[in-house]
Amino acid sequence: MKRIPHKIFLTEEQIPDSWYNLRADMKNKPAPMLNPATMKPVELTDITPVFCEELAMQELDDETRRINIPGGIIDVYRLYRPSPLVRAYNLEKKLDTPAEIYFKYEGNNTSGSHKLNSALAQAYYAKKQGLSALTTETGAGQWGTALSEACAYFGLELNVYMVKVSYEQKPYRKAVMQTFGANVIASPSNTTQIGQKILAEDPGNGGSLGCAISEAVEKAVTSGNCRYVLGSVLNQVLLHQSIVGLEAKAAFEAIDEYPDIIIGCAGGGSNLGGLVAPFMRDKLTGAANPRVIAVEPASCPSMTRGKYAYDFCDTGKITPLSKMYTLGCEFKPSANHAGGLRYHGMAPILSQLYADGYMEAVAYEQTSVFEAAVMFAKCETILPAPESAHAVRGAVVEALKCRESGEKKTILFGLTGTGYFDMSAYSSYLEGKMDDVIPTDGDLAAALEKLPKVD
Repeated sequence: MKRIPHKIFLTEEQIPDSWYNLRADMKNKPAPMLNPATMKPVELTDITPVFCEELAMQELDDETRRINIPGGIIDVYRLYRPSPLVRAYNLEKKLDTPAEIYFKYEGNNTSGSHKLNSALAQAYYAKKQGLSALTTETGAGQWGTALSEACAYFGLELNVYMVKVSYEQKPYRKAVMQTFGANVIASPSNTTQIGQKILAEDPGNGGSLGCAISEAVEKAVTSGNCRYVLGSVLNQVLLHQSIVGLEAKAAFEAIDEYPDIIIGCAGGGSNLGGLVAPFMRDKLTGAANPRVIAVEPASCPSMTRGKYAYDFCDTGKITPLSKMYTLGCEFKPSANHAGGLRYHGMAPILSQLYADGYMEAVAYEQTSVFEAAVMFAKCETILPAPESAHAVRGAVVEALKCRESGEKKTILFGLTGTGYFDMSAYSSYLEGKMDDVIPTDGDLAAALEKLPKVD
Protein backbone atom coordinates (compact mmCIF):
# COMPACT_ATOMS: atom_id res chain seq x y z
CA MET A 1 0.00 0.00 0.00
CA LYS A 2 1.29 3.43 -0.93
CA ARG A 3 2.21 5.51 2.11
CA ILE A 4 0.47 8.88 2.29
CA PRO A 5 2.98 11.73 2.78
CA HIS A 6 3.19 13.51 6.10
CA LYS A 7 2.11 16.74 4.43
CA ILE A 8 -0.29 17.09 1.53
CA PHE A 9 0.22 20.42 -0.23
CA LEU A 10 -1.90 22.03 -2.91
CA THR A 11 -0.29 24.45 -5.36
CA GLU A 12 -0.83 28.21 -5.43
CA GLU A 13 -3.03 27.70 -8.48
CA GLN A 14 -5.31 25.52 -6.35
CA ILE A 15 -6.11 28.24 -3.81
CA PRO A 16 -9.91 28.54 -4.02
CA ASP A 17 -11.05 31.55 -6.03
CA SER A 18 -14.34 31.81 -4.15
CA TRP A 19 -15.61 31.37 -0.60
CA TYR A 20 -18.41 28.91 0.08
CA ASN A 21 -21.55 30.23 1.77
CA LEU A 22 -22.91 27.27 3.74
CA ARG A 23 -26.20 29.05 4.41
CA ALA A 24 -27.18 28.60 0.78
CA ASP A 25 -27.49 24.83 1.34
CA MET A 26 -29.00 24.87 4.83
CA LYS A 27 -32.57 23.65 4.95
CA ASN A 28 -33.23 25.79 8.01
CA LYS A 29 -31.48 29.13 7.65
CA PRO A 30 -30.02 30.82 10.73
CA ALA A 31 -32.64 33.00 12.38
CA PRO A 32 -32.34 36.65 11.34
CA MET A 33 -30.60 39.16 13.57
CA LEU A 34 -33.04 41.51 15.29
CA ASN A 35 -32.82 45.26 15.66
CA PRO A 36 -32.99 45.75 19.47
CA ALA A 37 -34.96 48.99 19.03
CA THR A 38 -37.73 47.48 16.89
CA MET A 39 -37.30 43.74 17.48
CA LYS A 40 -37.66 43.30 13.73
CA PRO A 41 -35.13 41.57 11.43
CA VAL A 42 -32.23 43.86 10.65
CA GLU A 43 -31.97 45.41 7.22
CA LEU A 44 -28.84 46.44 5.39
CA THR A 45 -29.24 50.07 6.45
CA ASP A 46 -29.33 49.01 10.11
CA ILE A 47 -25.82 47.56 10.07
CA THR A 48 -23.88 49.62 7.50
CA PRO A 49 -23.10 52.30 10.14
CA VAL A 50 -21.23 49.52 12.01
CA PHE A 51 -19.89 47.23 9.24
CA CYS A 52 -18.33 47.91 5.85
CA GLU A 53 -20.95 47.87 3.10
CA GLU A 54 -19.64 44.77 1.32
CA LEU A 55 -19.29 42.88 4.60
CA ALA A 56 -22.80 43.89 5.64
CA MET A 57 -24.15 42.42 2.40
CA GLN A 58 -22.22 39.20 2.99
CA GLU A 59 -23.59 39.07 6.52
CA LEU A 60 -27.20 39.00 5.32
CA ASP A 61 -26.75 36.81 2.23
CA ASP A 62 -28.44 33.45 2.70
CA GLU A 63 -28.67 32.54 -0.97
CA THR A 64 -25.40 33.07 -2.88
CA ARG A 65 -23.52 29.77 -2.74
CA ARG A 66 -20.17 31.01 -4.02
CA ILE A 67 -18.77 34.51 -3.46
CA ASN A 68 -15.71 35.43 -5.51
CA ILE A 69 -12.52 36.25 -3.62
CA PRO A 70 -11.12 39.54 -4.99
CA GLY A 71 -7.68 39.32 -6.58
CA GLY A 72 -6.31 41.80 -4.06
CA ILE A 73 -7.08 39.30 -1.28
CA ILE A 74 -5.82 36.23 -3.15
CA ASP A 75 -2.53 38.06 -3.78
CA VAL A 76 -1.96 38.21 -0.01
CA TYR A 77 -3.32 34.71 0.57
CA ARG A 78 -0.51 33.47 -1.69
CA LEU A 79 2.02 34.60 0.94
CA TYR A 80 0.94 31.77 3.25
CA ARG A 81 -1.66 29.68 1.45
CA PRO A 82 -2.42 26.94 0.64
CA SER A 83 -1.88 25.60 4.15
CA PRO A 84 -0.90 21.94 4.55
CA LEU A 85 -3.05 18.98 5.45
CA VAL A 86 -0.83 16.90 7.74
CA ARG A 87 -1.00 13.21 8.64
CA ALA A 88 -0.21 12.80 12.34
CA TYR A 89 1.66 9.50 12.04
CA ASN A 90 3.59 9.95 15.28
CA LEU A 91 0.46 10.74 17.28
CA GLU A 92 -1.23 7.66 15.81
CA LYS A 93 1.73 5.53 16.92
CA LYS A 94 1.72 7.06 20.40
CA LEU A 95 -1.97 6.28 20.80
CA ASP A 96 -1.62 2.82 19.26
CA THR A 97 -4.79 3.43 17.30
CA PRO A 98 -6.02 2.13 13.96
CA ALA A 99 -7.45 5.59 13.30
CA GLU A 100 -5.84 7.78 10.66
CA ILE A 101 -5.44 11.29 12.09
CA TYR A 102 -5.06 14.40 9.93
CA PHE A 103 -4.93 18.05 10.86
CA LYS A 104 -5.31 21.17 8.76
CA TYR A 105 -2.51 23.45 9.95
CA GLU A 106 -3.19 27.18 9.93
CA GLY A 107 -0.10 28.36 11.84
CA ASN A 108 2.21 29.16 8.92
CA ASN A 109 1.77 32.93 8.94
CA THR A 110 3.01 35.76 11.12
CA SER A 111 -0.25 36.06 13.03
CA GLY A 112 0.10 32.38 13.92
CA SER A 113 -3.52 31.41 13.25
CA HIS A 114 -6.41 30.98 10.82
CA LYS A 115 -7.72 34.43 11.81
CA LEU A 116 -5.70 36.10 9.05
CA ASN A 117 -8.03 34.61 6.42
CA SER A 118 -10.89 36.89 7.48
CA ALA A 119 -8.74 39.78 8.73
CA LEU A 120 -7.33 40.32 5.24
CA ALA A 121 -10.78 40.21 3.69
CA GLN A 122 -12.26 42.68 6.14
CA ALA A 123 -9.33 45.10 5.89
CA TYR A 124 -9.44 44.88 2.09
CA TYR A 125 -13.13 45.81 1.92
CA ALA A 126 -12.60 48.66 4.40
CA LYS A 127 -9.79 50.08 2.27
CA LYS A 128 -11.86 49.65 -0.90
CA GLN A 129 -14.69 51.62 0.73
CA GLY A 130 -12.30 54.45 1.51
CA LEU A 131 -12.28 54.02 5.27
CA SER A 132 -9.25 55.08 7.28
CA ALA A 133 -9.66 53.13 10.53
CA LEU A 134 -11.13 50.00 12.10
CA THR A 135 -11.91 48.87 15.63
CA THR A 136 -12.17 45.38 17.06
CA GLU A 137 -11.91 43.27 20.19
CA THR A 138 -9.67 40.31 20.94
CA GLY A 139 -9.61 37.67 23.66
CA ALA A 140 -6.44 35.60 23.65
CA GLY A 141 -5.00 37.92 21.03
CA GLN A 142 -4.96 35.84 17.86
CA TRP A 143 -7.65 37.88 16.12
CA GLY A 144 -6.13 41.18 17.21
CA THR A 145 -2.73 40.03 15.94
CA ALA A 146 -4.15 38.98 12.57
CA LEU A 147 -6.13 42.18 12.08
CA SER A 148 -3.12 44.29 13.09
CA GLU A 149 -1.14 42.57 10.36
CA ALA A 150 -3.91 43.04 7.79
CA CYS A 151 -4.43 46.72 8.64
CA ALA A 152 -0.69 47.36 8.38
CA TYR A 153 -0.71 45.76 4.92
CA PHE A 154 -3.63 47.85 3.67
CA GLY A 155 -2.67 51.07 5.50
CA LEU A 156 -5.48 51.37 8.05
CA GLU A 157 -5.44 52.60 11.63
CA LEU A 158 -6.62 50.06 14.22
CA ASN A 159 -7.85 50.19 17.82
CA VAL A 160 -7.94 46.80 19.55
CA TYR A 161 -9.88 46.33 22.79
CA MET A 162 -8.21 43.34 24.43
CA VAL A 163 -9.91 41.46 27.29
CA LYS A 164 -8.08 42.76 30.35
CA VAL A 165 -7.18 39.38 31.83
CA SER A 166 -5.59 38.39 28.50
CA TYR A 167 -3.93 41.79 28.18
CA GLU A 168 -2.19 41.06 31.46
CA GLN A 169 -1.48 37.37 30.80
CA LYS A 170 -0.21 37.73 27.22
CA PRO A 171 2.10 40.77 26.97
CA TYR A 172 3.83 39.44 23.87
CA ARG A 173 0.58 39.20 21.94
CA LYS A 174 0.10 42.85 22.77
CA ALA A 175 3.64 43.61 21.63
CA VAL A 176 3.09 41.93 18.25
CA MET A 177 -0.06 43.99 17.68
CA GLN A 178 1.82 47.14 18.56
CA THR A 179 4.64 46.15 16.22
CA PHE A 180 2.14 46.23 13.37
CA GLY A 181 0.95 49.66 14.50
CA ALA A 182 -2.23 48.85 16.43
CA ASN A 183 -3.36 50.77 19.49
CA VAL A 184 -4.14 48.11 22.12
CA ILE A 185 -6.44 48.98 25.04
CA ALA A 186 -7.22 46.75 28.04
CA SER A 187 -10.99 46.24 28.26
CA PRO A 188 -12.98 47.37 30.15
CA SER A 189 -11.36 50.77 29.80
CA ASN A 190 -12.05 54.41 30.57
CA THR A 191 -11.91 55.30 26.86
CA THR A 192 -15.62 54.56 26.24
CA GLN A 193 -18.86 55.30 28.04
CA ILE A 194 -19.68 51.60 28.24
CA GLY A 195 -16.27 50.80 29.69
CA GLN A 196 -16.61 53.56 32.25
CA LYS A 197 -20.04 52.25 33.27
CA ILE A 198 -18.75 48.70 33.71
CA LEU A 199 -15.76 49.86 35.76
CA ALA A 200 -17.96 52.07 37.93
CA GLU A 201 -20.05 49.01 38.80
CA ASP A 202 -17.09 46.64 39.14
CA PRO A 203 -13.65 48.32 39.33
CA GLY A 204 -11.86 44.95 39.33
CA ASN A 205 -13.65 43.62 36.26
CA GLY A 206 -11.24 41.40 34.27
CA GLY A 207 -13.24 41.80 31.10
CA SER A 208 -14.94 39.53 28.60
CA LEU A 209 -15.29 39.41 24.85
CA GLY A 210 -18.83 40.75 25.19
CA CYS A 211 -17.49 43.77 27.07
CA ALA A 212 -14.67 44.35 24.56
CA ILE A 213 -17.15 44.14 21.67
CA SER A 214 -19.28 46.86 23.28
CA GLU A 215 -16.29 49.15 23.57
CA ALA A 216 -15.09 48.51 20.03
CA VAL A 217 -18.55 49.11 18.54
CA GLU A 218 -18.96 52.34 20.52
CA LYS A 219 -15.54 53.54 19.35
CA ALA A 220 -16.41 52.76 15.72
CA VAL A 221 -19.77 54.54 15.63
CA THR A 222 -18.41 57.62 17.42
CA SER A 223 -15.32 57.96 15.19
CA GLY A 224 -15.19 59.42 11.71
CA ASN A 225 -14.55 57.20 8.67
CA CYS A 226 -14.28 54.12 10.87
CA ARG A 227 -16.04 50.76 11.10
CA TYR A 228 -16.10 47.79 13.45
CA VAL A 229 -14.93 44.29 12.45
CA LEU A 230 -15.21 40.96 14.26
CA GLY A 231 -13.05 37.83 14.08
CA SER A 232 -15.64 35.15 14.81
CA VAL A 233 -19.38 34.40 15.26
CA LEU A 234 -20.62 36.43 12.28
CA ASN A 235 -21.84 34.82 9.05
CA GLN A 236 -19.32 36.82 7.03
CA VAL A 237 -16.41 35.49 9.10
CA LEU A 238 -17.41 31.85 8.67
CA LEU A 239 -17.74 32.61 4.96
CA HIS A 240 -14.12 33.83 4.73
CA GLN A 241 -12.86 30.90 6.79
CA SER A 242 -14.46 28.41 4.39
CA ILE A 243 -11.18 28.56 2.48
CA VAL A 244 -9.78 26.27 5.20
CA GLY A 245 -12.36 23.57 4.58
CA LEU A 246 -12.26 23.96 0.81
CA GLU A 247 -8.51 23.39 0.78
CA ALA A 248 -8.80 20.48 3.20
CA LYS A 249 -11.40 18.76 1.06
CA ALA A 250 -9.32 19.27 -2.10
CA ALA A 251 -6.28 17.77 -0.32
CA PHE A 252 -8.29 14.72 0.74
CA GLU A 253 -9.50 14.29 -2.83
CA ALA A 254 -5.87 14.36 -3.99
CA ILE A 255 -5.12 11.29 -1.84
CA ASP A 256 -8.52 9.67 -2.44
CA GLU A 257 -9.59 9.91 1.21
CA TYR A 258 -12.52 11.41 3.11
CA PRO A 259 -12.85 12.08 6.85
CA ASP A 260 -15.28 10.07 8.95
CA ILE A 261 -14.97 12.49 11.88
CA ILE A 262 -14.30 16.25 11.73
CA ILE A 263 -13.35 18.06 14.92
CA GLY A 264 -12.83 21.73 15.65
CA CYS A 265 -12.39 23.92 18.71
CA ALA A 266 -15.41 26.12 19.32
CA GLY A 267 -15.40 29.54 20.93
CA GLY A 268 -17.33 31.79 18.59
CA GLY A 269 -17.17 29.36 15.68
CA SER A 270 -14.81 30.81 13.07
CA ASN A 271 -12.39 27.88 12.90
CA LEU A 272 -14.95 25.10 13.20
CA GLY A 273 -17.36 26.77 10.78
CA GLY A 274 -14.70 27.29 8.15
CA LEU A 275 -13.23 23.80 8.46
CA VAL A 276 -16.50 21.90 8.23
CA ALA A 277 -18.29 24.05 5.62
CA PRO A 278 -17.81 21.94 2.44
CA PHE A 279 -18.10 18.66 4.38
CA MET A 280 -21.31 19.89 5.99
CA ARG A 281 -22.63 20.59 2.51
CA ASP A 282 -22.09 16.90 1.74
CA LYS A 283 -23.98 16.03 4.92
CA LEU A 284 -26.86 18.37 4.09
CA THR A 285 -27.18 17.11 0.53
CA GLY A 286 -26.78 13.42 1.39
CA ALA A 287 -23.47 13.00 -0.45
CA ALA A 288 -21.68 11.86 2.74
CA ASN A 289 -22.35 11.64 6.46
CA PRO A 290 -19.29 12.59 8.53
CA ARG A 291 -19.60 13.14 12.26
CA VAL A 292 -18.93 16.80 13.11
CA ILE A 293 -17.81 17.51 16.67
CA ALA A 294 -17.46 20.92 18.31
CA VAL A 295 -15.06 20.97 21.28
CA GLU A 296 -15.46 23.79 23.75
CA PRO A 297 -13.94 24.62 27.14
CA ALA A 298 -15.79 23.40 30.20
CA SER A 299 -15.30 26.86 31.68
CA CYS A 300 -17.31 28.50 28.86
CA PRO A 301 -19.72 25.80 27.61
CA SER A 302 -22.15 27.69 25.39
CA MET A 303 -23.29 24.73 23.27
CA THR A 304 -23.25 21.96 25.88
CA ARG A 305 -24.82 23.95 28.72
CA GLY A 306 -26.17 27.12 27.16
CA LYS A 307 -29.62 28.00 25.85
CA TYR A 308 -30.65 28.38 22.22
CA ALA A 309 -32.20 31.82 22.30
CA TYR A 310 -31.92 35.38 21.09
CA ASP A 311 -29.25 37.30 22.95
CA PHE A 312 -27.08 40.37 22.58
CA CYS A 313 -23.66 39.75 21.08
CA ASP A 314 -22.10 42.18 23.56
CA THR A 315 -22.24 42.96 27.26
CA GLY A 316 -23.24 46.59 26.69
CA LYS A 317 -26.36 45.47 24.79
CA ILE A 318 -25.90 47.77 21.82
CA THR A 319 -25.49 45.16 19.07
CA PRO A 320 -28.30 43.41 17.17
CA LEU A 321 -29.72 40.30 18.81
CA SER A 322 -28.66 36.94 17.38
CA LYS A 323 -30.31 33.58 17.94
CA MET A 324 -27.54 31.32 19.13
CA TYR A 325 -26.48 28.99 21.88
CA THR A 326 -25.59 31.39 24.65
CA LEU A 327 -24.61 31.58 28.30
CA GLY A 328 -25.99 35.10 28.50
CA CYS A 329 -24.19 38.25 27.41
CA GLU A 330 -23.24 39.08 31.00
CA PHE A 331 -21.49 35.74 31.57
CA LYS A 332 -17.77 36.03 32.35
CA PRO A 333 -15.47 33.00 32.16
CA SER A 334 -13.19 32.37 35.11
CA ALA A 335 -10.00 34.42 35.08
CA ASN A 336 -7.98 31.19 35.26
CA HIS A 337 -9.24 30.20 31.80
CA ALA A 338 -5.94 30.06 29.94
CA GLY A 339 -6.85 30.46 26.26
CA GLY A 340 -9.38 32.08 23.99
CA LEU A 341 -12.74 30.42 23.37
CA ARG A 342 -14.19 32.70 26.03
CA TYR A 343 -17.18 34.10 24.11
CA HIS A 344 -20.60 33.72 25.70
CA GLY A 345 -22.33 32.65 22.48
CA MET A 346 -21.86 30.56 19.34
CA ALA A 347 -22.09 31.46 15.65
CA PRO A 348 -25.74 31.46 14.49
CA ILE A 349 -24.85 29.14 11.57
CA LEU A 350 -23.36 26.51 13.87
CA SER A 351 -26.09 27.03 16.45
CA GLN A 352 -28.76 26.24 13.88
CA LEU A 353 -26.89 23.17 12.63
CA TYR A 354 -26.42 21.93 16.20
CA ALA A 355 -30.09 22.52 17.02
CA ASP A 356 -31.04 20.56 13.89
CA GLY A 357 -28.86 17.60 14.88
CA TYR A 358 -26.13 17.90 12.24
CA MET A 359 -23.38 18.41 14.84
CA GLU A 360 -22.28 17.12 18.21
CA ALA A 361 -20.65 19.12 21.01
CA VAL A 362 -18.42 18.19 23.94
CA ALA A 363 -16.66 20.22 26.61
CA TYR A 364 -13.31 19.44 28.26
CA GLU A 365 -11.51 20.81 31.31
CA GLN A 366 -8.39 22.81 30.52
CA THR A 367 -5.95 20.51 32.34
CA SER A 368 -6.98 17.61 30.08
CA VAL A 369 -6.71 19.94 27.08
CA PHE A 370 -3.14 20.93 27.97
CA GLU A 371 -2.26 17.29 28.62
CA ALA A 372 -3.26 16.54 25.02
CA ALA A 373 -1.39 19.62 23.78
CA VAL A 374 1.88 18.50 25.39
CA MET A 375 1.47 14.98 23.99
CA PHE A 376 0.82 16.41 20.51
CA ALA A 377 3.81 18.74 20.72
CA LYS A 378 6.13 15.87 21.62
CA CYS A 379 4.78 13.74 18.79
CA GLU A 380 4.35 16.25 15.97
CA THR A 381 6.85 19.01 16.95
CA ILE A 382 4.21 21.77 16.80
CA LEU A 383 3.18 23.62 19.95
CA PRO A 384 -0.58 24.14 19.58
CA ALA A 385 -2.41 27.23 20.74
CA PRO A 386 -4.60 26.54 23.79
CA GLU A 387 -7.64 27.03 21.56
CA SER A 388 -6.45 24.41 19.05
CA ALA A 389 -5.55 22.08 21.89
CA HIS A 390 -9.26 21.54 22.51
CA ALA A 391 -9.52 19.99 19.04
CA VAL A 392 -6.38 17.94 19.74
CA ARG A 393 -8.06 16.60 22.88
CA GLY A 394 -11.17 15.74 20.88
CA ALA A 395 -9.10 13.89 18.27
CA VAL A 396 -7.25 11.93 20.97
CA VAL A 397 -10.52 10.87 22.58
CA GLU A 398 -11.95 9.67 19.26
CA ALA A 399 -8.72 7.87 18.31
CA LEU A 400 -8.72 6.02 21.64
CA LYS A 401 -12.31 4.95 20.98
CA CYS A 402 -11.06 3.47 17.70
CA ARG A 403 -8.35 1.58 19.61
CA GLU A 404 -10.95 0.12 21.93
CA SER A 405 -13.35 -0.86 19.15
CA GLY A 406 -10.75 -1.81 16.54
CA GLU A 407 -12.50 0.42 13.99
CA LYS A 408 -10.38 2.28 11.46
CA LYS A 409 -11.71 5.84 11.20
CA THR A 410 -10.28 8.82 9.37
CA ILE A 411 -10.18 11.81 11.73
CA LEU A 412 -9.66 15.43 10.68
CA PHE A 413 -9.17 18.26 13.14
CA GLY A 414 -8.33 21.92 12.77
CA LEU A 415 -5.02 23.12 14.20
CA THR A 416 -5.88 26.80 14.24
CA GLY A 417 -2.52 28.14 15.26
CA THR A 418 0.59 28.09 17.41
CA GLY A 419 0.99 28.50 21.15
CA TYR A 420 4.26 30.39 21.29
CA PHE A 421 2.64 33.48 22.84
CA ASP A 422 0.82 31.34 25.40
CA MET A 423 3.80 30.08 27.36
CA SER A 424 2.52 31.42 30.68
CA ALA A 425 -0.40 29.03 30.31
CA TYR A 426 1.89 26.14 29.45
CA SER A 427 4.09 27.03 32.42
CA SER A 428 1.05 27.05 34.70
CA TYR A 429 0.12 23.57 33.50
CA LEU A 430 3.64 22.14 33.64
CA GLU A 431 4.24 23.53 37.13
CA GLY A 432 0.99 22.03 38.42
CA LYS A 433 -0.56 25.42 39.10
CA MET A 434 -3.40 25.12 36.57
CA ASP A 435 -6.76 24.04 37.89
CA ASP A 436 -10.20 23.55 36.42
CA VAL A 437 -12.93 26.00 37.32
CA ILE A 438 -16.28 24.94 35.90
CA PRO A 439 -19.32 27.20 36.31
CA THR A 440 -22.09 25.80 38.47
CA ASP A 441 -25.68 25.58 37.31
CA GLY A 442 -26.34 28.56 39.55
CA ASP A 443 -23.60 30.58 37.87
CA LEU A 444 -25.10 29.92 34.46
CA ALA A 445 -28.67 30.50 35.58
CA ALA A 446 -27.78 33.97 36.87
CA ALA A 447 -26.73 35.11 33.40
CA LEU A 448 -29.37 33.17 31.48
CA GLU A 449 -32.14 34.72 33.54
CA LYS A 450 -31.23 38.07 32.00
CA LEU A 451 -31.73 36.99 28.39
CA PRO A 452 -33.87 39.47 26.44
CA LYS A 453 -37.54 38.60 26.07
CA VAL A 454 -38.28 37.86 22.41
CA ASP A 455 -41.69 36.69 21.22
